[in-house]
Amino acid sequence: MSTANARLLQEPGRSPILRIGPARSWAALNLRELVEFRELLYFLVWRDIKVRYKQTALGFAWALLQPLFMMSIFTLVFGRFGKLPSDGVPYSVFTLAALLPWQLFAHALNESSNSLVASERLISKVYFPRLLIPLAAVLGGLADFGVSLLLLAGLMAWYGIVPGIAVLALPVFTVAAILTAFAVGLWLSALNVQYRDVRYTLTFLTQLWMFATPVAYSASLVPAEWRALYGLNPMVGVIEGFRWALLGRSTPPGVELLTSAVAVTLLLVAGLYYFRRVERTFADVI
Repeated sequence: MSTANARLLQEPGRSPILRIGPARSWAALNLRELVEFRELLYFLVWRDIKVRYKQTALGFAWALLQPLFMMSIFTLVFGRFGKLPSDGVPYSVFTLAALLPWQLFAHALNESSNSLVASERLISKVYFPRLLIPLAAVLGGLADFGVSLLLLAGLMAWYGIVPGIAVLALPVFTVAAILTAFAVGLWLSALNVQYRDVRYTLTFLTQLWMFATPVAYSASLVPAEWRALYGLNPMVGVIEGFRWALLGRSTPPGVELLTSAVAVTLLLVAGLYYFRRVERTFADVI
């Protein structure tokens, strides 16, 4: 545990005691700790996946049913009744290609925001990099995401949509969705330790964020002069990137993707520093 703060306490007549705790300087992120504790990260991710589907009748089928029902409702309300444009592809495919990364993000954000409070006993008993807890909560959603991609692949095959070479960029946008959820989850999970109001506002925040993201509609509806400002929502670049990679659009997202990348980078770096600054108080406050 080389990057932790270790002190050898020696009292006369007593055996020496090695006290291990987080580094005192919060300016050093010490991200190398995450590599040193990678096995713990694996077990935390596996624990979250097993707990999610423990004693469920349908198991991983929920990963297919949830986006299927959401796609059906969106197609009926916004596609058939609202007549929203879908950039020349069937609306069901258009919205499902956005729902999958959105649900990956929303699930990861919800789980990571509540992860520290849910791990109260673990945090108060032993030292390890606290960053592992929200990170494991975020990564646990990749299992559902992988299963739900099968639904999208089947729907695209039904409509005869074959992705081009741009599909190779899909992992990049998947990582972008994970990093966005992790960046925001760092802020909310740390704040949730001190202010439990966070869990009550999380549902409202997620719903509001979804309507500010082109899940049910196309980003082309946003006037060109507002695109850069619109891209400050990091999920705009992720959603538009998914549609470009999967649905064969001729041009990749431009200014929205660049602005989203800058926004998520700033959120992530600031979130890491804030998390490191307050993590030393988690065991006392939680």
